[in-house]
Amino acid sequence: MKEIKAEDIADVVKNGDCVAFGGFTPAGSPKIIAPAIAKKAEAEQAAGKAFQIRLLSGASTGDSIDGALTRAKAVLSKTPYQTNGDMRDAINRGEIHFWDMHVSHFAQQVQEGILGEIDLAVIEAADISESGEILLTAAVGLAPTFCRCAKRIAIELNEYHPRKIRGLHDIYEVDLAPNTQPIPLRTVRDRIGTEVIAVDPAKIVGVIKTHMPDQARPLADADEETNRIGENVAKFLADEVRSGRIPTQFLPIQSGVGNIANAVLEAMSANSSIPTYAMYSEVLQDSVIEAIKSGDISFASATALAVTENCLQEVYDNYDFFKTRLILRPEGISNHPEIALRLGLIGINTALEADICGNVNSTHVLGSKIMNGIGGSADFARNARISIFSCKSTAKDGKISAIVPLCSHVDHSEHSVKVLITEQGIADLRGKDPRQRAHAIIDNCAHPEYRDLLRQYMSIANGGHQPFSLANAFGMHEAFVENGDMRKTIWKV
Repeated sequence: MKEIKAEDIADVVKNGDCVAFGGFTPAGSPKIIAPAIAKKAEAEQAAGKAFQIRLLSGASTGDSIDGALTRAKAVLSKTPYQTNGDMRDAINRGEIHFWDMHVSHFAQQVQEGILGEIDLAVIEAADISESGEILLTAAVGLAPTFCRCAKRIAIELNEYHPRKIRGLHDIYEVDLAPNTQPIPLRTVRDRIGTEVIAVDPAKIVGVIKTHMPDQARPLADADEETNRIGENVAKFLADEVRSGRIPTQFLPIQSGVGNIANAVLEAMSANSSIPTYAMYSEVLQDSVIEAIKSGDISFASATALAVTENCLQEVYDNYDFFKTRLILRPEGISNHPEIALRLGLIGINTALEADICGNVNSTHVLGSKIMNGIGGSADFARNARISIFSCKSTAKDGKISAIVPLCSHVDHSEHSVKVLITEQGIADLRGKDPRQRAHAIIDNCAHPEYRDLLRQYMSIANGGHQPFSLANAFGMHEAFVENGDMRKTIWKV
């Protein structure tokens, strides 16, 4: 394969081109081509020329992609997910066209051409053969579909990732209807695809060698509240086993990303009533690797190893142990609703806010400003055997209640949310009508400082099947905007 420089790739990228980057989170994301494109954008704009690209990626990326391109004002549009602070601010200012999307839908829209032609796919690889076999690194994401649909492919050959990881990946794509076939995956451990992506080598414009770790984002440390949330989730699951609603051999777990997710997994490991279990998720964090080492998790399937540098190095150093316990798949498989339903997943995801009806907002502050995106949470929540959402009951030193009369933005409707858990307690919403759900959420999940306020709302919303007051539904949000504290809410009677 021809070795080139990042600047050589940037030179062929034109204003308006669609550039798709492999990886999923910073894991497996290319690291040097995007900064070269950003540098070109700055030079073109300084010369009075327009230069922006349409940016696709498996999910969020490292700062070297989302951050560098945003700061260079080189991004016209982005989908399906982001976590970079610079990009978030630019989206909320209306400078970048961003549309949120269920991760499981992304491959289909790329294949259908809804997002336009892909001019260039940039893929990070641990190895590349002369015949066009690409061995990926710490993530799969949508790399197989990007490679198949792109006009040209550039490879960042990152020698930080050893070639011995061949076999870590299971590459399988789903055809579009009417050629769609059932996905032949029946257990978390099943392998149904190939170890590498096979492409026409004529599409590869060049290879750039690097030796760089992933730009892993540090998570906030656990605190008393996140630990209590974890303990409450573990208690609920242990009770479900004792009741027989979860079989004694347990069910596969899907877990979201963040310090709450880590606290949940740690609490599950500490609970003797929870047996060894498997994970079928989209992202694996350090806590998953620790649970595999301790024997609490028997096998883990995902699309990305989104772990810290030290943790990833430990996986590579002990690969003979981990190669029989880990597998990475395309995001269209890791997040596929059919598989979530078939495997009977227990989905555990994080809410930004929840309302007393059971609706969950995962993405927007006060209904308008996006935080990150919906990602794959709905792929699992809608189809999981048990869908659990968790969050702290308050934010901003108690000035914001995460439990409100009506979410300012709804990502997961009451019909998808089965259990809501905060550090205060557990609200099992199954088999309850809207008013019963509301009482369960207020009594068990809301912070004590807000329970009377929410009960007052219930007394106002006293008619109809659903507890709802048109005049007061966003009263707590309005109080925060006007007074900086939801506790100052005054209901309109």
